[in-house]
Amino acid sequence: MKQRDYYFDNAKFILIFFVVFGHLLRSFIEDNETIYTVYKVIYTFHMPAFILVSGFFAKGFYKKGYIKKIAKKLILPYIIFQVIYSVFYYFLYNKGTFELDPFNPHWSLWFLISMFCWNIMLLLFAKYKAKYSLAAAVIIGLAVGYADWISNYLSLSRTFVFFPLFLLGYYLKKEHLYALFQPKFRISALGIFAVVFIGFYLYPEVDYKWLLGSKPYTEMGAASIGAVLTRLGFYILSLIMVLSFFAFVPRKHYFFTNLGKNTLYVYLLHGFFVRVFRVSHLQDFFNKPENFLLLAGISLILTLLLSSKLITSFAQPIIELRTSQLKKLKDRSKAYARFYRNKLTS
Repeated sequence: MKQRDYYFDNAKFILIFFVVFGHLLRSFIEDNETIYTVYKVIYTFHMPAFILVSGFFAKGFYKKGYIKKIAKKLILPYIIFQVIYSVFYYFLYNKGTFELDPFNPHWSLWFLISMFCWNIMLLLFAKYKAKYSLAAAVIIGLAVGYADWISNYLSLSRTFVFFPLFLLGYYLKKEHLYALFQPKFRISALGIFAVVFIGFYLYPEVDYKWLLGSKPYTEMGAASIGAVLTRLGFYILSLIMVLSFFAFVPRKHYFFTNLGKNTLYVYLLHGFFVRVFRVSHLQDFFNKPENFLLLAGISLILTLLLSSKLITSFAQPIIELRTSQLKKLKDRSKAYARFYRNKLTS
């Protein structure tokens, strides 16, 4: 049996931690320049790296039944959680009317529908040489910003804007990423993170919304030719930051490594906690700069909890439409019960 590659599980766990942390930080970016800077640094690489890794693991898209498999894995959870979040928001925000729009993804659900589209787009783009496909994907990603009707609807804007990263991941090989482990690259990566942090801190006017890829240029207040150059600049920045991040991902097995397989659970479930946090008075406690490290700790605990066997066992029927983990949990509980019962009676 082929051993699972710890490197990618480690990368996914670390990235999903940054997703949770970034979403919790969102409440404070208007009040603290340092937090705003950290927030933008995180957004230069966390979702781009996730997207690149997703493309890396899409190499079997041509296999029989693959499209059906990813439709079940992505579209069904999207529909289910679109309904659940609609109900959740109705009660959380005391809305007067219940709204359910299946074509306008709630918050983080955009990733599911975009991921499905990226896999479908491979059917066309993978037919051509990498340099031509990647060039076409980048040109499309730059051009869609001029179409005002391409925005959050069906996550079209993010689908086109982030597709070059997914496509690049598809063409990458392990050797490309492993080459980053050389000491000279790691030293350079550390310097890059420092320079980007300092740059964002010194120029706070750089709008973080460019990193989201969700809006047309007109909504960004930049509909001229300069908008293309700005987005191209962020493409280059994100790629450099993604590679810098991968240079630091450990390859050994750690206590969190196996949890890297459960990032979808964390991604879909953490939003309920984040949204409640944003409307609660708990935010007031974290207004002090010294408490932001505590927020990172809370993000780590939440990531560990939502990726744990206990949570995934109960959430699997909703997310994967399977009950295998719940059955294992029940069998394990019965085994423990028999063990202790035998100990007591012996």
